[in-house]
Amino acid sequence: MIISRIEFLHRSRLDQETLQVWIAEQWLIPSSDAPDMEFSDTDLARADLIRELRQDIGVNDESVGVILALLDQVHGLRKALGDTLASVRDHTSPSAD
Repeated sequence: MIISRIEFLHRSRLDQETLQVWIAEQWLIPSSDAPDMEFSDTDLARADLIRELRQDIGVNDESVGVILALLDQVHGLRKALGDTLASVRDHTSPSAD
């Protein structure tokens, strides 16, 4: 689901200044660069994770960026593996002849 910047700020419990910093750090990347940015449910979950890392666990800002980059790589690898497995299944199924 796509939500507006205002709705994102409300649901994520972030203020505008924090959102701008997180976007500048590329921890969050809105789907639109227009003044009324758009965000997804995934962005909401990511904002919750960032808040948890910083406030609950005490991770510093540099480490937050590293953790997010590693998580993005893991998700990318999982997708690539899923795509590879689907391709192998398609080529090895009896109907692929």
